[in-house]
Amino acid sequence: MTSAQRKMRLSYMASEIAGQLIFCVISFYILKFYTDVYGLSAAAAGTILLLARCIDAFDAPLWGILFEKTHSRWGKSRPWFLWLCVPFAIFGVLTFVTPGLSGTAKIAYAGATYVVTSILYTGINTPVTSILAALTPDAHERVVLTSFRMFGSKFAVLFVNLSVLPLVSFLGHGDDRKGFMVVMPFYAIGTVVLYLLAFRNLREVVYERRQRLSVRESVQALRNNAPWAIIFLSSLFFWIAFIARISSAPYFFEYVMHRADLTSTANSLDFVSLGSILFLPWLCQRMSKRNVWAFGLAGSAIAQLIVFVGVHAHSVSVVLDGWVVGFLASGLAMAIPFSILSDSVDYGEWKSGVRAAGFLTAIGAAFCLKAGSGLGGALPAWILASMGYVPNVAQGARSIFGIELACIWLPALAYALAIVPVVFYLRYELMEPMIQRDLEERRRTAALVSESL
Repeated sequence: MTSAQRKMRLSYMASEIAGQLIFCVISFYILKFYTDVYGLSAAAAGTILLLARCIDAFDAPLWGILFEKTHSRWGKSRPWFLWLCVPFAIFGVLTFVTPGLSGTAKIAYAGATYVVTSILYTGINTPVTSILAALTPDAHERVVLTSFRMFGSKFAVLFVNLSVLPLVSFLGHGDDRKGFMVVMPFYAIGTVVLYLLAFRNLREVVYERRQRLSVRESVQALRNNAPWAIIFLSSLFFWIAFIARISSAPYFFEYVMHRADLTSTANSLDFVSLGSILFLPWLCQRMSKRNVWAFGLAGSAIAQLIVFVGVHAHSVSVVLDGWVVGFLASGLAMAIPFSILSDSVDYGEWKSGVRAAGFLTAIGAAFCLKAGSGLGGALPAWILASMGYVPNVAQGARSIFGIELACIWLPALAYALAIVPVVFYLRYELMEPMIQRDLEERRRTAALVSESL
């Protein structure tokens, strides 16, 4: 590995850590924060999470179109790290501020801050994925870069889960409202610093026609782009499953396992997924990416069954075993789509002549992540509300069943559904070498024509 490669890989990893410092707190703890700290009903909290996802149905494509129209001396994706890091950090803090409001005003404030943070996260996280296609044309190096990105993600998740609740308790002196308001600015500062580091060090080097794509041209890159459609469908179900599992974990460990102290420990086990992510390039050289992807999703579903066995055996160790297996498997299932989205960008260019990395990434990655996160948070909240959940009291049999349904069976079903489209991916994976050769020839021809004019 050369010094330039090392710098690029570490800087790409930093861009992922930057976003996770805030988004991880939201993904893991916003539902519990809304119901048990800020005092919203579970139904209202679920509605807020879904509202943000409905807005994402519009803002993700708009961001994608905006990215395609971006041409600056820094490239198409890279400048957004500079432009959006401070607004995203500010609204990430405001999401956990609890002003003395009541009734509709209280719900409106929570909804507004969460929605704006969500919109800004789409704007700043999408370039983390879209820039991959511009950093290198090499498919294997893209897998390596994705592994570094996932390492950064898991490192950030571990750091947040080990630190956020203890810091909230310590700095809030038992007042969680105060604790979140004090802790979140520290994470926000880290977010800004790391995004600026990525902006400084990353470079977009893959040749691209300097043109501002119209909406019609951007949409054309979706037409008959079967590998992108497969990624979209599978990723949507994956994120519903993953977020449902982690957002309902605080309720699960407090009320089902009667071990609220294990919430941070269990969610911190996400770090073990590095064990699978570090082997991702090696695995993808020895078997198809389709098979690695399907194996990760199947393992994630099986892990939910292990958790179920642990619950009914009254065994904390078996439950945690299921948690570990789930994170190990989901590491593969999470990383592969981020890597192969760049391949779907190449496929779209090969098929239609339009290279719409920003647009395809905004919908294929950012929208799936945000829509899945919203549904993965909203569905458990609505399940809890329908089963009679009341915060901070002993739960009855009906609400306990609701928590199990939200934390075990909803994710298991979504993981299983995510496998279905993956089955059809191998055909397009086998076409990648031929597509790369054709695109390289087209780019050489275009460069020669440009020089002759």
